[in-house]
Amino acid sequence: MGPGLLGQLRDYAADDREGHQACLRCHAPLAEQADALVAELAGKDPEGRGLHRQGLVCAGCHVRQHTRYGPPRRDGSTPQPGETLPHAGWQSTPAFQDARFCGACHQFDDDGYALEGKLLENTFTEWQASRYAREGVTCQNCHMPDRQHLWRGIHDAETTRQGVTIEPLGLTVDGNGINSGLVVRNTGTGHHFPTYLTPRIVFEAFQVDADGQEIADTRVEWWIARAVALDLSQELFDSRIPVDEEMELAYAMPRTAGTMALQMQLRVEPDAFYTDFYRSVLESGNVSGFAMVELEEALSASLASHYTLYETRLALPR
Repeated sequence: MGPGLLGQLRDYAADDREGHQACLRCHAPLAEQADALVAELAGKDPEGRGLHRQGLVCAGCHVRQHTRYGPPRRDGSTPQPGETLPHAGWQSTPAFQDARFCGACHQFDDDGYALEGKLLENTFTEWQASRYAREGVTCQNCHMPDRQHLWRGIHDAETTRQGVTIEPLGLTVDGNGINSGLVVRNTGTGHHFPTYLTPRIVFEAFQVDADGQEIADTRVEWWIARAVALDLSQELFDSRIPVDEEMELAYAMPRTAGTMALQMQLRVEPDAFYTDFYRSVLESGNVSGFAMVELEEALSASLASHYTLYETRLALPR
């Protein structure tokens, strides 16, 4: 429940609880959080200290009807009658080790919003169609290793690197210019790389001079992403890489005088769709007050989340 989502929720009336739930059901699902959001939108919590701002808290997954639930212990045991435990213990259920638990928020229903026949949020189905589902490798194995509540994903460079294999193509320099590129293989991601429409991976390649500076007009750029219009009206293209498949990102350009090497890199923009969306809303001039402040903060955070996943510099023959 970051500032980007809060900034958008300010478009809703305080009493539009059904409208709020389009976001809250996954981002802040407790009944107490729904009440807290209403209070803030109604001006009764001007400092924004409500529980809704904490997002998906422990109780969102572990409490139902004031009863606590969780997986069996690591050794497979469960609380026994008469065992003294904090908060009266918990009800053990294998659901917490099942990928369907994550699918509740990371998969739209079959009749949900879709473009080009693909649901907008389709991560669970992507996993279900992969060998990882058949091998029993669940969402929790990668995103909650050793039961740690870290939720590492596309925002974490180490986690992303573990999911792909990246290799440079052979370099040729001849009368047709410079030819090379990268091969990106989805070798360890349990769904499309990347999943959902939010991230994009940008392949950049350009020639550099003896000082290591980029030479103008030599840049090539490709995206690995599911690109959709900001109003979600159409899918522009989908170049994501399914499990165990690969993509070749080619560079073919004339060699420029003074070129000493070819620089190639992959940049990850985890919140690329949101970056474009926040910028568009702010530039429209139709937002002000708290919403503008929150969306400006969200835009800055989305830009700060970029990182370089891979880079290489190939020296050219003189």
